[in-house]
Amino acid sequence: MEYGSVSFERDSVIAPVNRRLFGVFVEHLGRCVYEGIYEPGHPSANEDGFRTDVIDLVRELGATAVRYPGGNFVSGYRWEDGVGPREKRPVRRDLAWHSLETNQVGLDEFARWCTLTNLELMMAVNLGTRGVQEALDLLEYSNHPSGTTLSDLRIANGSVEPHDVRMWCLGNEMDGPWQIGHLSADDYGKLAARTASAMKMADPNLELVACGSSGSAMPTFGEWERVVLEHCYEHVDYVSCHAYYQERESDLGSYLASSLDMQHFIEAVAAAIDHVQHKLRSKKEIKISFDEWNIWYMSEDGPSGDASQEWSTAPRLLENAYSVADAVVFGSLLITLLKNSNRVTSASLAQLVNVIAPIMTEPGGDSWRQTTFYPFAATSRLAQGNVLRPRIIVDGYNTAAYGEAPLLDAVATHSKKNGSTSIFLVNRTQDKPLTARINVESLGVQSITEAFGIHDEDAYAQNVFHEQNRVRPIPNSTAKLHNGILTIVLPPISWTAVSLSD
Repeated sequence: MEYGSVSFERDSVIAPVNRRLFGVFVEHLGRCVYEGIYEPGHPSANEDGFRTDVIDLVRELGATAVRYPGGNFVSGYRWEDGVGPREKRPVRRDLAWHSLETNQVGLDEFARWCTLTNLELMMAVNLGTRGVQEALDLLEYSNHPSGTTLSDLRIANGSVEPHDVRMWCLGNEMDGPWQIGHLSADDYGKLAARTASAMKMADPNLELVACGSSGSAMPTFGEWERVVLEHCYEHVDYVSCHAYYQERESDLGSYLASSLDMQHFIEAVAAAIDHVQHKLRSKKEIKISFDEWNIWYMSEDGPSGDASQEWSTAPRLLENAYSVADAVVFGSLLITLLKNSNRVTSASLAQLVNVIAPIMTEPGGDSWRQTTFYPFAATSRLAQGNVLRPRIIVDGYNTAAYGEAPLLDAVATHSKKNGSTSIFLVNRTQDKPLTARINVESLGVQSITEAFGIHDEDAYAQNVFHEQNRVRPIPNSTAKLHNGILTIVLPPISWTAVSLSD
């Protein structure tokens, strides 16, 4: 048995819980849109062709915002193709994922889907093959009430009210050589500045996201952020981060510590922001939008842009099946996002359905929850009020990838308004339970409302089509609260949530 102690103080506040941390990402990639959220022939489809069983699961997931329509896809996207009568919409080649795009789902339909799923729409503009004017046109179509050519076109297409999109991504992963229209940091920074300046002439209250690095392993990481922000700092409100994790070479110990890399990534980007702010002597504070994060077995998926392949609509791409270990790492990444909520105020789980997703579907058939669905849904539901900084004392273990990692990680949220406290914990031990002793005396809690988690004797157990409920949250009956001390036994390789009340 391992042991660890954690303490939380009411006044040790990192930041309020920002509901945008529980955003998601929908890209026209594989079966995310077609056969995912949209399948007109499905028994549950509504009048727009959207699967209502998927809508129900998205609501249950507790997602709050959605980044759309890409992703790599956006760098070749012509938004005009996806509006107007469906029978007149062109079929285009999507070079990013070597697929055919039918454009049967476009901005107006997707905005209606967002209303059904209670999601705030966050749009990305194409700065790969297009530029300032096209971004302004899309903004006018989306947000202008009426009386202009493009706003009246939206009304004629059936969307009388503006979509009122407040948050906009200025391109996608423009640092990546794989990106259509890939640019240097200097060229992208200038383009982002011009685009952002023009968009804010139309609406100064927009929230704009500049492309940061596609990953902390990029050779330009750090320098990219510095150069880009020196060009556009006064025009944008966020810089983005993207990170994906997977177990490599059967190194489970390093994999379980993946959140240490995310922490380093956030700290490095925050330092770049601070450096540019001081260099420019600016009073403006820029936040981080971690608008792509997830578990992705990228090395198993292989290249998707092979020109020798046949062009097809909605091919099965990136359909990773997630294990208990994946869900535990996923939960630890959520803990890290919460622990950095003073700098990271928006995040998007990439992606939502079928493609590296918490929700899976089969054409004409079932939809089900992957293992990663549960930590996201529980954290979104329980995290309220302020995020509290933990004080953790626990042994560590050596990892090949990240050096020493603590066996236990944790964070808490506390809501003075409804008298609730939620604690989220990860046990990284592989073969032993860990008893956590958690001091919550200053929070005034009196009872345990619920305690549950994700773990299994088989760390690689999955929820798949023929066994959709193999992994589910399990109540943890070991949780005890006495005189302000919560004790709980955490199974090996586990993610746990505990809710307490005054």
